[in-house]
Amino acid sequence: MHTYITLEELSLRTTYSKATLSRGHITQNMIEGIHFVRPLGGKKKLYIWDAIERDMLKMSSVKYDGIPMANGGTCHG
Repeated sequence: MHTYITLEELSLRTTYSKATLSRGHITQNMIEGIHFVRPLGGKKKLYIWDAIERDMLKMSSVKYDGIPMANGGTCHG
């Protein structure tokens, strides 16, 4: 069972303001049907918290190893 939340609730659960989310800076990476749905084909979006939380946790576990260089080395600066 999915947990559907509104934009206001998404703002409360994350560190992003409602304005930032509604401008699309964060939500542009969300996929309809995975991260949000439009009930009855309308304009309003309901966000699927389970998928958003899963992907946030997945992205936070990505380890930064530096910038890969053409010669095979890594730049850490």
